[in-house]
This record gives sequence, structure tokens and C-alpha cells, in this order.
Amino acid sequence: MIDAALLPLQRRLLAPPGQWLAARGVRADQLTVAGCLVGLGAAGAAALGMYGLALLGLALNRLADGLDGAVARVTGPTDRGAFLDIALDFVFYAAFPLGFVLADPGANAVAGAVLVASFVLSGTSFLAFAAVAAKRGMSAADYPQKGIFYLGGLTEGAETIAVFAAFCVFPGAFAEIALVFAAACAVTGITRFAAGWRAFSG
Repeated sequence: MIDAALLPLQRRLLAPPGQWLAARGVRADQLTVAGCLVGLGAAGAAALGMYGLALLGLALNRLADGLDGAVARVTGPTDRGAFLDIALDFVFYAAFPLGFVLADPGANAVAGAVLVASFVLSGTSFLAFAAVAAKRGMSAADYPQKGIFYLGGLTEGAETIAVFAAFCVFPGAFAEIALVFAAACAVTGITRFAAGWRAFSG
């Protein structure tokens, strides 16, 4: 919901370190893969009940996710980079709640399953819209530098990361937070399906 407003600030803050990394031969794809691996490590930390370490891994994952774009803007974006960026983001988004499910299956399994299912609803509508939008040559005015068409919604990246951070700070409330956010993600998915129905009719 607020990603479009935050992205210009993020780009300004990360442009200098992105230029520094690019000048030293660091490639955007390397940062994308490294960030995903750190994110999976954060999920593993959550599964072991090491919630402070999980929060640190979450922060590093998001930093890498921003820096890969900053480097790509210096070296030139690629289709492979756009693919890796969105695909590995979805891998991380599914894995992180799983860590909390594994930490306490009795308390968290149902809520975790509902949350991941809501991610599938929201994510499939997002990707399906992007695929058809690309076929039609459409571009998103709010996200002109993204590698694929970004269709916004009630829950976007910023909200997801805020909720993931809340999981780490309040692990005992995982189920309650997850179910509330799952409902918000379901609303996002439904509105995206409705947007596709309207945009691609006729």
C-alpha cells in the first residue's frame, strides 16, 4: 500500500552504496541470491527459536533486496535480474513464516498455513496480471523502474516486512498476527483479480 511512496527514498539512500559495490565488480544477481540465502537462514533461525537472529537476517535480506536494484541501475537492468528478484522474494516470503511454524507447530501451524495460502492468492493474482500486462505492453506508472508490471494492493512489500518483524518481536503472538495479515492479503488478492477482470475485458 505504501511501497510507491517509499521507493524514491529507498533509491536515494541506496544509490551511493550501490555505486560503490558496482565499482568493485559486485553484480546485482549476486546480491539477489545472497540476500535469499540470508533470508532462508533467518527462517532457520526462527525455527530454532532464535528470534533476534531471525530479525537480523530479515533486515539483511531486505538490505540486499534494495542493493541489488541499486547496483542494477548502475550496471544496467537485465531480464534475468528481474526474474531472480521477484522469484526469490516469493521463496523468502513463503519460507519465513514456515520458520515460526516449525518453532511451535501446535500453536502456529494452522495460522501459518492460512498465511501462506493467502500469499499464494495474492501472489498468483500479482504474477498473472504482470504476465498479461507484459503481453499488452502495459507499464505501471507508480513503479516505472520495476522489471515487471507491479500491481499494488492493500498488502505490499513494506507491510509484509513489518509483519515479519512483528513475528520476531512478538513470537508468542504469531498466530494472531498471521491470521489478521492473511485476511488483508486475501483482500489484496481479490482486488487484484478484480483489477485484472476490468483491465483485460474486451
